[in-house]
Amino acid sequence: MPRLTPEQRERAVGRLSAGDDPEPVAVAFSVHLSTVYRLQQRVVNTGSTADIQRSGRPRVTTQRQDRQILRHHLRNRFHTANEFETARNTVGNHQGPISGQTIRRRLAERDLQNCRPARGPVLTQRHRMARQQWAQDHINWNWRQWRNILFTDESRFCISHVDGRFRVWRRRGERYAGDCVMEHNAQGGPNVMVWGGIGLNQSLGPVFFNNLGPGRGNGITAQSYIDHILQPHVVPFIQARRNCVLQQDNVRPHTARVTLAFLQHNNIDIMAWPALSPDLNPIEHFWDQLQRKVNQLRPGPRDATYSLHEAPLPGRHQRPWGSHTVLTFCRGSLCPWQQKTMP
Repeated sequence: MPRLTPEQRERAVGRLSAGDDPEPVAVAFSVHLSTVYRLQQRVVNTGSTADIQRSGRPRVTTQRQDRQILRHHLRNRFHTANEFETARNTVGNHQGPISGQTIRRRLAERDLQNCRPARGPVLTQRHRMARQQWAQDHINWNWRQWRNILFTDESRFCISHVDGRFRVWRRRGERYAGDCVMEHNAQGGPNVMVWGGIGLNQSLGPVFFNNLGPGRGNGITAQSYIDHILQPHVVPFIQARRNCVLQQDNVRPHTARVTLAFLQHNNIDIMAWPALSPDLNPIEHFWDQLQRKVNQLRPGPRDATYSLHEAPLPGRHQRPWGSHTVLTFCRGSLCPWQQKTMP
């Protein structure tokens, strides 16, 4: 027979309180007579029509074991649930070893979820101190100071690159079915390097460097960086603005003596930049969005130059660079200077 809803229970109790016998009440709600008797007795004992809380199956682990599981995975973030060193040797309350699923549930109770780790460069203590010092030196900058910075960077785009973002619908046993395998070139395949720059409310670029060979190098040298980027793009842009400062990372073409001499000759100031700090550059957000757009190309064109120079580039006819600036990506705590007396 169906269970009584909370509303039906209240109505049944109301009829019983009004003097009705249990038999007609049971018939009216299409339940067994014993159900009405138990409901009446529950109201007498507890004063409520709600179900009495049941104890349920006892937990396999004790509170002490729960704390031990939490401490272990906070100290060893990359250990799997089955790698918990005492799981197979620890006897739970049911006289059996603790399973990996139990460990995952205990961690979920403490808001620990199994996620893909964020990837970053290998940092030494010297790198960390330099990054912290740079952040402390610029923490109090306002938007008037940041608007003078031109953030620049290069990024490599490869049509056949598999970055783990793709998903496939397949049945059990179809892992290696032809329609479910994403083919890619082991050497990286056709690729192109793109250079660009963004400021507080302005943008510069893009500049393309083609590399269709099997190698993964971007083909940029110090001289090509001067001839194809600095001379035709950066110098006119900065000289047309007062107090404009160039930001660039510390790759070899940027820090070569010929490059630094060229910048000094053209009176271009360079912003000090800590090594291995791509996450500090707001242009990285645009690279991520652009890579997602490239990944959406179906089918993936074989010619990377064609795909990134011509029509398949999503948003190309909507001037993607002209609409992306630092303000496009910096929100909240990412750019605290944005909250300081912005016009």
